[in-house]
Amino acid sequence: MPPSPTSTARDLVRATRAVGDRAFLVEVDSLDEVERLRRALADRPLTGVTEYVPAARTLLLRYADAGTDRAALLSELDEIEVPAPSPASEGEGLRVPVRYDGADLDEVAELTGLTSAEVVARHTAARYRVAFCGFAPGFGYLIGGDPVLRVPRLPSPRVRVPAGAVAVADEFSAVYPRESPGGWRLLGHTQLPLWDARRDPPALLTPGTVVRFEEVAS
Repeated sequence: MPPSPTSTARDLVRATRAVGDRAFLVEVDSLDEVERLRRALADRPLTGVTEYVPAARTLLLRYADAGTDRAALLSELDEIEVPAPSPASEGEGLRVPVRYDGADLDEVAELTGLTSAEVVARHTAARYRVAFCGFAPGFGYLIGGDPVLRVPRLPSPRVRVPAGAVAVADEFSAVYPRESPGGWRLLGHTQLPLWDARRDPPALLTPGTVVRFEEVAS
């Protein structure tokens, strides 16, 4: 059944769990619902909540005061109006220049039945949004890509993926912010520094950030 134009958080939340004495975890059914709830709370923050941390099926709510009335917060959460799903914002967002020379580009083309050039065209045509961050500091899970480019992770992860590698796996795209192991399929790389501990904030990719990939010449 298609979602109604608006609903309340009560319609989405399946369970809540205390996390220590300064946070609780909200569980929903899908990544889409996490994003909708995160956006709703960005527009109307809960009283005393200082941070919202999204993940694939959960949203962590942190508050500064250990004496916060959790029951009152949950009651306030229940009444939050949640918008219907929407595409990524039409704003410019962050543009990431990419050289599409990745080790797995040809294999992604074979898996999807496209040519390598068509893979690049579809990857650059989409407008992405950071759904959540994880795995490593500055690693954003980008949603909104072309469904044709949904490919599985590698059977065996690489021991070393270089910083700036642009990759796809399942429904996500991502940019590796630093050298690390990884099992995503590499389409190319960017010279744009996604993570810099000397910068404020250090990460360019944070939940809600709109991203466009742009092909640059080899």
